[in-house]
Order: sequence, then C-alpha cells, then structure tokens
Amino acid sequence: MYIKLSHRASHLFFRATSVIGVLAFLSGAASPALADGGPFVSQTRIRLTVVQWIQSKGQYERWDALGGEYTVSDDGAVFLPFLGSLPVVNRDSASVTSEIARRLQEKIGLVQPPAVTIEILEYPPIYVVGDVTTPGEYKFRPGLTVLQSLAMSGGPFRDKSQPQTQSIRLAGELREIDHSILRSAAKLSRLEAEMDGAKEITFDQPSGIDQQYVTGIENEERVIFQARANALDRQSKALTELRDLLNTEISTLAEKLTGADDNIKSVEEQLGSVKSLVEKGLALSSRQLDLERLLTTYRSDKLDLVTAVMRGRQAISETTRNLEGLSDTRRSEVAAEAQSERANLDQLKMKREMTQKLLVDDVASGGGARNRGEELPLTFTVSRRSEGQIQQFEASETTALVPGDVVRVVQHHISDTTSEAAFDFSSDPETLAKRSGQ
Repeated sequence: MYIKLSHRASHLFFRATSVIGVLAFLSGAASPALADGGPFVSQTRIRLTVVQWIQSKGQYERWDALGGEYTVSDDGAVFLPFLGSLPVVNRDSASVTSEIARRLQEKIGLVQPPAVTIEILEYPPIYVVGDVTTPGEYKFRPGLTVLQSLAMSGGPFRDKSQPQTQSIRLAGELREIDHSILRSAAKLSRLEAEMDGAKEITFDQPSGIDQQYVTGIENEERVIFQARANALDRQSKALTELRDLLNTEISTLAEKLTGADDNIKSVEEQLGSVKSLVEKGLALSSRQLDLERLLTTYRSDKLDLVTAVMRGRQAISETTRNLEGLSDTRRSEVAAEAQSERANLDQLKMKREMTQKLLVDDVASGGGARNRGEELPLTFTVSRRSEGQIQQFEASETTALVPGDVVRVVQHHISDTTSEAAFDFSSDPETLAKRSGQ
C-alpha cells in the first residue's frame, strides 16, 4: 500500500512540475510579444508557439508542425500550415492569437482551444537618408524616435571644409596617383626583367618625387624579383634531381632484369635436364614440378621489373616535360601579369591628367575658397507606407517611428537662403527695369 501511494505521489508531482514548466515557458515566450502591444506590419519576423493540454497524458504538448518562425508578407498576411493565409497587419497579438486558437479548434474539432503565443523576432528596418554622416538601413526597436534614428546614423553631416579644401583634396589625390604610378611602373620594370631573363632590374628615374620613397619602392621590387628567381631555381633543381633519381632507379632495375634473365635461363636448362631424367625414370616428377614453379616465379618477377622500368621511363618523360615547360609557364604568367599592369598604368595616367585638370580649374575659379555659411536647424521628413500607399509628412525630433519608415534629414544653410533671395530679387522684372532706367 505504501509503495502504491508513493508511486501515485511521484506521478502527481511529475504532472505538476510539467504543468508549471510549460506555464513558465508560455509566460516567458509571451512576454516579448506582449511587451510592445503594437500592431504587426509587413516583413515582420515572428515566432508562433502552439501548446495544447492532453488530458489522457496529463501534460502539455507543443505543436511543432504549426509553430515556428514566419514572416509577414507584403500583403499583410502570414501563411500557416492547416490554416492557410491569416491577415495580421494593423492587428495586435491578442486578436491574432485568439483567431489562430479559434481556427484550430474549429478545424480539428478540439474541446478546448489550444494556447497560442506570438513572439516578435525582428521588425522591418528603418532607413535614414539625407544630410547625415552614415545614411543607410538601421534596425528598428519599439519606441524609436526621429532623434534616436539621427543618432544611429552618426548625426548630421558636418562640412569640415576650410578655404581651398577642394584644391587641397585634389592636390592630395594627385600626389597619391603619382605614388601609384611609381609603384605600377616599378612593378612593370620588374616583370619585364623577368620576361627577359635579366639578372638585375633597370628602373626609370622619375622626377618630382621624394627620392627616399622611390628607393624604397625599388628595393621592394628587387626583393620580389630575387625571391621569384630563387623559387624558379628551386623548382628547376627539384625536377632535375627527380629525373636523375628516376634514371638511377631504371639503371638498377635494368641490372635486376639481367639477373632475372640469367635465373630464368639457368632454371630452363635445369628443367630440360630433369625432364629427360624423369622420362627415363631416373628422377622424381616432384623435382620437375618444383623447377616449373620456380621458373614461373622468375618470369613473374621479370614482368614486374619490366613494368617498373616502363613506369620509370614514363615518369622521366613527364618530369622532363615539366622541367622544359617550367620557364615557358613562368614567362607566360609574367607576360599576362605585365599586360594587366600596363593597362593599370595607363588608367592611372589618364586619372592623373583628369585630376590635374580639375585642380587647375578649381584654383583658377577660386572655388576652393567658398564656404557653405552658417547652418540652420534640421528639418525631418518621414515617408511611411499605409494601406498600400506611401505618405510623407513633416516630423520633429520626438516623432515616433514605425517599422519601415524612411527618415530624410535636410540641413539648410544661410548661404542657400541668401542665394535664393538674391535669385528672386534679380529676376524681378520691375527691379530689372528700375536698374536699367538708372
């Protein structure tokens, strides 16, 4: 009796703990979804969990076939197994979970509806564009405001230009292009030396560039040239040694073949003598059988030696081809690399001409000395998709965003408004007439 009561108590304890564990799981899974309480939007990733109480087993079971991760389509619906398409856009999680539970109860004929929870895994991103430091796509979180999105994109773009910044930038680009041309020309000289089989590299001496920098580039190319030459020598030496080794092995096999022929000849002579004695009854037939087996063994060994010699000669032929084609292969690779480098050098020279022309034009026009003027407050515009249409509206720093919003930041300047006013004033017909009358 005591044993039965203990077993029943342990079974009830197991049922209780399983129920508590499942309830704890449901409460934990539901908290993220219910935390925001907001409606669903397109491209929202959700996790659906369905749990049902099984009376016969006395425990909860999760429906993995229906649960899992889903994404709200552009049409605002989620396609679920057994249930089909379920509209969820502009609905909260409570109404969606209730409808799923009701549909399952009606579809399967359950007495009680199952417990359904929805967890939002990821919202569609927002986009920040305009006069910001790093425009782009950013992750949405509930409660996000326009000001926070501005901070996520690095804040407003700051024009750090000073007088003649454009000219300085172009001059820096021109200097960098000159260095790239120097590196490309030095590499091309090294490739040409490799193709010609020269022992040293002949560099063209550029003008107008720091000689110490030029020497450093040339020394680097000399190191690469010597390293590639050493690698080629090592490969050639390795192939030559392999061919010599194969020739030695073939010589050894040839000596073994001579010995095998001698053994075969000796056994054949003995076998002929024994056969005549066996026919005369002066020797045992077992002696003849032993000599025949030995002759077969010698002939088999000779065949193996002949095969080994043929394989060795084939390996020698392949090694010779590799050795002879080593230089040709390297020369072909170097030629292709030199051709590519010449094209790169031509592009750099063309880019240098264009940059130099831009620098001359900028200096001549005095464009580098222009300033943008004093900055005015930022203005924000939010583009939001609603009911299949995109709506735009002016926003403030505290405007709350929703997933998928596009925030455009515009930084106005006093110089911009001044130029507009000047344009309006100069284009006034009456003003022009008064000026012409004067």
